[in-house]
Amino acid sequence: MDSPGWIGPYRIERLLGTGSFATVWLGHDPVLDSRVAIKVLAENWSHDLRVRERFLDEARLLRRLDHQRLVPVHSVGELPDGRPYAVLAWADGGSLRERLARGPMPLAPALDLLVEIAAGVAVLHRNGVVHRDLTPGNILFRSGTSGERVLIADLGLAKAVAAASGLTVRAGTPGYMAPEQDDPFGVVDIRADVFGLGRLAVRLLGVEVARPGAASRLREEVPPTVAAVLRRATAPRPADRYLDAAAFGSALRRAATPTGGSAGAGRSTGWQPVRRHRLGVAAAAAMVLVGLAGTAGDAAIVQRPRATWTSGPLTVALPAGWRAAGTGWAGQFGDDGRLEPALVMSPDPQRWAAHASLPGAFVGLSASIAARTGPEGFLAERPHATCAAAPVRRTRQAGVDWVVARFGCERGRPEIVEAAGLGPGRSGLIYVQIAPPGGSGDDFVDTLLAGLRVR
Repeated sequence: MDSPGWIGPYRIERLLGTGSFATVWLGHDPVLDSRVAIKVLAENWSHDLRVRERFLDEARLLRRLDHQRLVPVHSVGELPDGRPYAVLAWADGGSLRERLARGPMPLAPALDLLVEIAAGVAVLHRNGVVHRDLTPGNILFRSGTSGERVLIADLGLAKAVAAASGLTVRAGTPGYMAPEQDDPFGVVDIRADVFGLGRLAVRLLGVEVARPGAASRLREEVPPTVAAVLRRATAPRPADRYLDAAAFGSALRRAATPTGGSAGAGRSTGWQPVRRHRLGVAAAAAMVLVGLAGTAGDAAIVQRPRATWTSGPLTVALPAGWRAAGTGWAGQFGDDGRLEPALVMSPDPQRWAAHASLPGAFVGLSASIAARTGPEGFLAERPHATCAAAPVRRTRQAGVDWVVARFGCERGRPEIVEAAGLGPGRSGLIYVQIAPPGGSGDDFVDTLLAGLRVR
């Protein structure tokens, strides 16, 4: 990956890390003579409405909360190619994942750290936010005048509880996410983070297992009282866990406080919780965006006379004044190793996703998605956290039974519509994301769906 010389006013020094949706660079502010972390949305997701929405919402949320236990956000900006970036405080102490890679942490510091992490997550819970992805890589350390601070990072999967809708997202990291996060129709609330805290504790206090998938086992020096707290935190049913991160932290602090002698020294807890995660959902939230610049290996594009456009087996009738572009569904590959077919249509296909004033639509066809889930399950993976969801409706258009979810939003686009259905002969799952023109209703959506054909 080539390092950019500058991002906005910041000189880039080196790459800090890459993820599914973003790249993080270490930058230098020449005016203040300080280092910052610059998180840039990945190029192949830059035109996807949900991903841009999630990226910017994380920066807005951190800025709004502005708490010493959360990663501070200095500003946001946009690259010349339209990709947003966020300027964050640099966590010069690295991550918990990096520290654990160097070896196990002694019991007392590990327990102290867990209490600090729980206090940081409690800040989110007090503000009605579910993190959803509490992993060692999302726990950072930053030095300061009063000592090292523990910071909670990467709220890209976070969701305001007040904005929760009937459609919930399957998102998180296998091994740390709660069972309900692996259920398309499970209700995810702050108790999912309690489960994540419990799994973090097991990682910090556990014995490394030789076999992948083997049950976790705590070290012998872990007090039985602490083991009992972790058992409750990682209970399969949310109702059996602690109510929130603050309650978990308080229970852990009490359990770790000796009441005489060496609590639990030399004793085995025998704690081996059963993992109930299907490991095939590691990237449940990562799927959408058409590649606008084609290559020879992509699906062939054929322009139909005036009002239609074809990408592979997909043909769409274009609304008046709209054009189409696209060669494949970025990140979605078929059995032949090629991108699965997709297209974008809008009055300006190149700019529609980055400009809230432009209507448009993404259309994709995926046999691989159809093999793992149906239309309802797929839409359940794709909420808009800051938008209000209308009741899901169903409509039959052009021989396809569609599930349609509509979202009204206060920021950005006022309305976003998600639709999914199975193509004829189970050719694949058809997914349509629509930013409808202002003032249009269900008729516009149904007409667009009726003009879609799969051959």
